[in-house]
Amino acid sequence: MLEPYLTPLGPAGSTVGRARIVRARDECRLGGVGRSQDAHPLDRDGHGLSVQLLGQGPAVRGPTIPSADAPTSFTAATFRFFRGLARHNAKPWFEAHRADYERDVRAPMQALIEEMDVRLARLAPEITGDSKRSMFRIYRDIRFSKDKSPYKTHAACWFRHRDADARVGGDAEGGGAGFYVHIAPGSSFVGAGIWMPPRPILNRLRDAIAQDSKGFERIVRGSSFRRRYGSLDEDATLKRMPRGFPETHPAAHWLKYQSYTAGRRLSDTQATSARLPTLLESDFAQLLPLVRWLNGALGLRAAQRR
Repeated sequence: MLEPYLTPLGPAGSTVGRARIVRARDECRLGGVGRSQDAHPLDRDGHGLSVQLLGQGPAVRGPTIPSADAPTSFTAATFRFFRGLARHNAKPWFEAHRADYERDVRAPMQALIEEMDVRLARLAPEITGDSKRSMFRIYRDIRFSKDKSPYKTHAACWFRHRDADARVGGDAEGGGAGFYVHIAPGSSFVGAGIWMPPRPILNRLRDAIAQDSKGFERIVRGSSFRRRYGSLDEDATLKRMPRGFPETHPAAHWLKYQSYTAGRRLSDTQATSARLPTLLESDFAQLLPLVRWLNGALGLRAAQRR
């Protein structure tokens, strides 16, 4: 029986929606919820580009380690900051509220990353988080976007295999599967997998699925997985079979995928709860078989200890 706080998001396209990672510049949205105004860190407007984390390129100025009086959890002030930013998405407003960002967004996100890294050391030692590098930058990439709003109205972080590329998406030539956490008013979620990898990596994953479709299906069609996450995200799939595979292939359904991700929504109450790390650890444990299967197909091994 599911714990009360675990809410499956249903099939793709439902009105409730499940966590869906889509091709929309700098933006994560939830299936059935609609597209938010700001950008999604895992995609960047469908151009298949990788994203920058805090440790890559210029980052927001301010302390890299949360101060002693900074909140260690997200609070109502976190969402209040993002709602204000959504209404006034411009540099003057952000600079006037930079202290709010540092205190109510960046500091608790860095604290969460550190806490989850400690928990991952026990759960999946090969997956790591770094408070200085795992958080996505708040700045949007607006080079190819008609929307010139400079800031994202969410916070997000990425936990990756220690031997994988830190980048995510089409430019992550050495990328792998990992865990993703997204915090935003009304659209927070936790997800895992590998999103829109470059063609060489996608080909390796398809070859592995073709050779071990039963092993892959045991994970993504398992009863506990389906109750909690519905299914893999189906947003980025091909209409026809990829080159080299017959239409009658036993794994035809999975071979058409261009991303292998799953996730579930977090309510605002869950996102601002002191129990958030425990909730995330439960999801990480449930999603770990998928992450390890995908990483194993890419030669990224599981570890027993750090």
